[in-house]
Amino acid sequence: MDPSPPKLKVLVADDSPVYRKLVEQSLVHDHYAVLLAKNGQQAMDLFAKHQPALVITDWTMPDISGVELCQRIRRDYQQFYAYIILLTANTDKKEVIEGLASGADDYLTKPFHPGELQARVRVGRRIADLHHQLQAKNHQLQEMALTDPLTGLPNRRAIDVWAPRQLSAATRHGFPIWAIVADLDHFKSINDSYGHDTGDSVLKTFAEVLKSNTRQSNICARVGGEEFLVVLTHVQKENVKVAIERIREEFEIQKFTVAGHTFCVTASFGIAGLQATAPSDFSDLVSRADAALYTAKHKGRNRIEFAME
Repeated sequence: MDPSPPKLKVLVADDSPVYRKLVEQSLVHDHYAVLLAKNGQQAMDLFAKHQPALVITDWTMPDISGVELCQRIRRDYQQFYAYIILLTANTDKKEVIEGLASGADDYLTKPFHPGELQARVRVGRRIADLHHQLQAKNHQLQEMALTDPLTGLPNRRAIDVWAPRQLSAATRHGFPIWAIVADLDHFKSINDSYGHDTGDSVLKTFAEVLKSNTRQSNICARVGGEEFLVVLTHVQKENVKVAIERIREEFEIQKFTVAGHTFCVTASFGIAGLQATAPSDFSDLVSRADAALYTAKHKGRNRIEFAME
């Protein structure tokens, strides 16, 4: 049997134990996990810990009012949406408008009918579910915008987001940072001789080699065509050379077979490093690595070259 869906968390904040019990009893037969708070501060603490999808709060509480609770939730949890229902004994329209303006989604007048509360909570649940689905979709779109669709590696945009922060940290704390530009040798001839599907397979294989040899604290990316970029931090020059040489050798021995013909592909690497206390531009670091890559190509390919100091 499929497991039961998780119960939706509902936070109930009211200084009246009678109304807390009434709300809890109104929701007990539906699939809700009810969290009870007897004042505004306890409600904030419970919200921070559990992040419930729905909040039902009394307007008047001794420490933090329901309006203040709405304002704080909207201010402090902008990345998380909760549907908020205000309970009030006041039917004055100005007060109702004030409550909705503070961030509440709905209100209910005390004393309330249990069936009406249940109906409004069900509306809130539907809207909260839609918000959370939208947030998940937006997150997925953001990930897609930063990912190369062919290899699954980060793309140039991801590098542009990640690398400047790392460069700033390297400058501030004095640790070394290295940019490695990699380019597959004679890649155009692979596409011309064996087709673009084979070329794509070669690119994906190289991406896997890069990924398997790059720590999570660093980054490797496909920045266009057959060009890749690796950024390493907190390592000295001799260790950078060892790491990149391992990638070069591992890729060099990969075998590709098309129509009974087996072949290998190589890659060339240009490396530039920085360890300074003065601010620097990441694009300058990459440009120096590019120049070193050009030297590697000029010297025969399938090799590593460091930029001039």
